[in-house]
Amino acid sequence: MKIEDRIKNIEERNKRVEKNKAWETSKTRRIVIMILTYLVVLLYSYLVRKYDNIFVSSLVPVIGFLLSTLSLGFIRKVWEKKNNI
Repeated sequence: MKIEDRIKNIEERNKRVEKNKAWETSKTRRIVIMILTYLVVLLYSYLVRKYDNIFVSSLVPVIGFLLSTLSLGFIRKVWEKKNNI
C-alpha cells in the first residue's frame, strides 16, 4: 500500500472517530435517552402498577435501553445532517 493511500485511510478513520465522539458527547443524544427512559418508566408505571414483581420491575431499564439504542440511529442521522457532520 502506498503511503498516500495509508494517509488517506488514516484521515478517513480520524473523521469517523471525530464524528462518533461528537455524537457520544452531544446533548441531543443525552436528552433523547432521558426522554425515552422517562416514557418507558411512565408506561411501565401505568400498565404494571398492579404487580409488584422484581422480575417485571427489572425490565424497566432493559426496555429503556433497548428503545434508546433502536431509535438513536435515526436520531443520529438527523443530528448529523443538522450539524453538517
